[in-house]
Amino acid sequence: MYDIITIERRYASGGHEIGKRLAEALGYKLYDRNILMQAAQTLEIPFYNIEALEESSAGNILMNLSKTPLGGLGGNKNLPLGGLGGNKNLPLADQLFLEEKRIIEEAAEAGNCVIMGRASGYILKEKANSLRVFIYADHEKRLQRAIEKEGFLKTEAENEMKKNDKRRKNFYNAVTTHEWSDPKYYDLYMNAGNLGIDQCVRILMEAAKG
Repeated sequence: MYDIITIERRYASGGHEIGKRLAEALGYKLYDRNILMQAAQTLEIPFYNIEALEESSAGNILMNLSKTPLGGLGGNKNLPLGGLGGNKNLPLADQLFLEEKRIIEEAAEAGNCVIMGRASGYILKEKANSLRVFIYADHEKRLQRAIEKEGFLKTEAENEMKKNDKRRKNFYNAVTTHEWSDPKYYDLYMNAGNLGIDQCVRILMEAAKG
């Protein structure tokens, strides 16, 4: 039984809808954008600034800190700033990542969770009860979904796809030693464009049972 499911996904692939429906079907807690919002609140970062700040994470410092529990803090969850302690002198973007990492690790300890993005599969790669998933779709199906779901014009949808895929890839590659979309780092690599949302949810529900 996998009680932790992490999902990385390409923009407009349907990955978020799959994660949300999977969490509901399994009775698991969903961690998505709320991870970022909670981290920003702990660090008292204005919400309007958090996404741009998250994108600027400096990988070199984080690469070393991310190898030990809770950002290299020895697991002390009672430190100020949600466990940052001596890392308060790091750039704010790095503090933000470490706080997100703490939230993800605590979610994994509690179990019964679906965690969307934020390099959660890499962070929890040593967890035997963690299922790592990557969801994608071909360009045309993603384009169609972005237009239908978000109301974009075709040019706007193209731009959003490029921007968001680049943002997710850059963030993941900055804070891990892996390549974001490399299949060998995932247990399931799913083409939601071909399989469809319903089938992806059914497959993941079966996979969660082990």
